[in-house]
Amino acid sequence: MINQVTLVGRLTRDPELNQTTEGTPVSHITLAVNRNFRNHNGEFDTDFVQCTLWRNAAENTYKYCRKGAVVGITGRLQTRHYDGRDGKRVYVTEVVAETIRFLSTKPQGAGAESRSGSSASVSGAAPGQGMNPPGQSSSVASGSSVSGQSQASAPGPAPTAESVAASLPF
Repeated sequence: MINQVTLVGRLTRDPELNQTTEGTPVSHITLAVNRNFRNHNGEFDTDFVQCTLWRNAAENTYKYCRKGAVVGITGRLQTRHYDGRDGKRVYVTEVVAETIRFLSTKPQGAGAESRSGSSASVSGAAPGQGMNPPGQSSSVASGSSVSGQSQASAPGPAPTAESVAASLPF
């Protein structure tokens, strides 16, 4: 079976970092994702997708992202339910993130300041978190295969994460 979701959208609020009773970092975020077609009024509708981040992905998102930041998430769709305060069963459908990529540019000024007060790079992350090392582009260059082997392409620089994020309609 295949259960894979890929989203690119903007954070609807500043991420909050919580911990489970066992001490595992977790963050629940909502991504605003524009649909790629227009409605009957000629406007793009937006879906608000709930996502759950665990461990280093949750910590890094809390540390380096703010409301409006563009992020790319790959993960799986998951449903769960619980009994609400009124006794009715509440169903939740969410994306559990396996990787997250920070696609926004750094804030203007002296550099991005993390919540802990140290300088941070939005293109870098902790090892093994599915994010690009500093200085690498997060998009596949036109003319490159998915496997990473280069094919003949038009001369010029490969698009950067910043140029891809700037071209998004939201």
